[in-house]
Amino acid sequence: MKISPEILLFIPLAMGIGIAMSFQTGINTQLRESLYSPLQAALFSFLVGTIVLAVLVFFQQVDKPGFSTFAQLPWYLWLGGILGVYAISMSIYSAPKLGLLSLSALIIFGQLVTSMIIDHFGWLGSEKIQLNWQRLLGGVVIFIGVLLTLQR
Repeated sequence: MKISPEILLFIPLAMGIGIAMSFQTGINTQLRESLYSPLQAALFSFLVGTIVLAVLVFFQQVDKPGFSTFAQLPWYLWLGGILGVYAISMSIYSAPKLGLLSLSALIIFGQLVTSMIIDHFGWLGSEKIQLNWQRLLGGVVIFIGVLLTLQR
């Protein structure tokens, strides 16, 4: 991949996702203590997120889909919300037991392995990017880092 000015813009944006996810997990873990369960904390988090998204979509200057559009979506596109519930709920449940660093490292490793497979086969509309020794070595290095974070 050639590092272009456009790519340089996306590097801090992507890092910002990691920053936001770390804070989100910590905040939602504290929310769990007030709301008595990971699922209730996740529901509150999704409710606030849904309200923010509804406001943003309302003011967005693009056509809005009708119900027939949603009815025609392939079945697997509905899984994104379910996967989000799993990710947020299990983060809230796991963070106090693993700690934020180990949880984040395990999440990143899981994303990395899954992303390598998706890229290699070109699944879900992604560009097909063959697995090579450099990408595999990067995964191994991150796995070693994950093991190191688990040490207390």
